[in-house]
Amino acid sequence: MSLTMTLPIHIPVLLKEAVEALQVEPGKRYVDCTLGSGGHTMAILEKSLPGGQLLGIDTDPEAIRIAKSRLADYAESTILVNDNFANLETICEENDFLPVHGIILDLGISSLQLDTTERGFSFQHDAPLDMRFSPAQEFTAADMVNVLFEDKLAQLIRDYGEERYSRQIAKRIVEKRPINTTLELAHIVEQVIGSRRGKIHPATRTFLALRIAVNRELKNLDIALTQTINCLNRQGRLVVISYHSLEDRLVKQFMKRETKGCICPPGTPVCRCGHMPSLKLISKKVIPPSLDEIESNPRSRSAKLRVAERL
Repeated sequence: MSLTMTLPIHIPVLLKEAVEALQVEPGKRYVDCTLGSGGHTMAILEKSLPGGQLLGIDTDPEAIRIAKSRLADYAESTILVNDNFANLETICEENDFLPVHGIILDLGISSLQLDTTERGFSFQHDAPLDMRFSPAQEFTAADMVNVLFEDKLAQLIRDYGEERYSRQIAKRIVEKRPINTTLELAHIVEQVIGSRRGKIHPATRTFLALRIAVNRELKNLDIALTQTINCLNRQGRLVVISYHSLEDRLVKQFMKRETKGCICPPGTPVCRCGHMPSLKLISKKVIPPSLDEIESNPRSRSAKLRVAERL
């Protein structure tokens, strides 16, 4: 049996829309900041040949291993780097990969991570409460729920999970410590909120909050977005796919800010910031997945694509 036959099935979200938004052309260079299993990467490479090159980045070493196998036919056109996209500019510089004609970020958790039980991202099966994108990271979700003070834990669940019962959940977590597995935590949250309401499990927001905190997702995204400006060539495209409101709000605010000149506080009599516009919006509204895609891949239902072009 060939190695590719044993690789996990991967369905990239908004694939057609993302490649079109990037305006992929032969002979140009692109960066996939969230390599995952290589779905977007492969489509970009196919359209950028002959002569195209792609730099793929992922903080998860398992994603690098899988993508390397899946993209074996494109080995001469790809550079795969196991690192965090918060180091985007340095990675591009070290690999002599500047400037680039397009950058894509497909944010959040990958199907590979979600479906690997022992990674502890899901409450569908009992597993160690881990949630790290990379095993090299120091802190796990278990560390957070067992060490943080109650008020800090409540703030984390409220701010990152937008959970209205954050204080009650944090109080119950502290009472039930130590907590070491996914089902332990899910049951504790369910005791506070009650049983499932609609399609969303009561622990969904708490798990999301912990995952964001463990992996510093919003902080790293903010850092990476700023660096894309220095990496993109003139008329280069930035494409970002987000899956929840906190990510999308950050991307929207960044793109909106970078389309403006002065960003001084309102009422400032004379501009002191010296800020110059660096992007123009290609689509003022988010691009959602089609109904057909949502039906064939339910995990795509919350996806939102935004695209901007370097001035």
